[in-house]
Amino acid sequence: MSSSTTAPVGAPVHGRGATGVSTCFGTFGELLQGVLPEPDADFLVTLPVARWTMATFRAVPGAAGVSVRPGHKTKARRIAEMVLEGAGARLGGVLTLDGTLPEGKGMASSSADLVAAARAVANALGTPLPETRLEELLRRIEPTDGVLYPGIVAFDHRRVRLRGLLGSLPTMTVVGLDEGGTVDTVAFNRIAKPFTTADRREYARLLERLTGAVRRRDLAEAGAVATRSAEMNQALWPKRTLPDVLRIGREVGALGIVAAHSGTMLGVLLDTAGPGYVEKVAATVRACSHLSDDVSLFRSLSFD
Repeated sequence: MSSSTTAPVGAPVHGRGATGVSTCFGTFGELLQGVLPEPDADFLVTLPVARWTMATFRAVPGAAGVSVRPGHKTKARRIAEMVLEGAGARLGGVLTLDGTLPEGKGMASSSADLVAAARAVANALGTPLPETRLEELLRRIEPTDGVLYPGIVAFDHRRVRLRGLLGSLPTMTVVGLDEGGTVDTVAFNRIAKPFTTADRREYARLLERLTGAVRRRDLAEAGAVATRSAEMNQALWPKRTLPDVLRIGREVGALGIVAAHSGTMLGVLLDTAGPGYVEKVAATVRACSHLSDDVSLFRSLSFD
């Protein structure tokens, strides 16, 4: 399932009285995140999961600007107003956001809010909003994940630019462990990267490996790359439980470990079609529950 939209309901003429609805999935951290050898080459590779933001925009004739619910979603209000302004629509409205993505955890909740909000407004207006235009709007607000594209993508999150559509992997279960607290992604992206030239070359090799793994639908190789990325990220944003989670992954025979590189989450990747799947999930949940009071199950999205 990809970021999706529904046809606008109501009169489309200048959006008067119209309602638009859209959804956008989130991610469980990233399969890979780092810096490539070329200048200003921050990148990430998404891991879409079955958690969403849903946005509903109701146009209100004569309204001044956009009001948003919940009220703290000010960035979503801003992009809604930008879509209205770009379409030449002289109206306001009410934007309502709801969903199952926790905030500040590294699951692309802010990115999903922005994408769903922009597309909901475009649907209400009956106007197209291609990905390139959406990137331009997102770029004016904050560093953004690649959730505007379906499937697993390599994305320059700081410059808000697609690097490549990699494809899709078979569905995995992620046993997620939250270390607690929240992370401001904008502030995180201001941190100077400590990666050496050798690290940057390794990230390039990891991206090449992961690109091939997605193409071959090779979960074991994808899990190995994700694990290495989580380990390398310790130099930038360390997770205190990573050594224990790595041990748990080895003990249960997991595909690998995935990190929310700029968040608070670690996940154990399990093959839903693999032998002993149910027993592995139970064992992983038990073990992770000794490390955190907040352990949840997630399902990765497949786009076949």
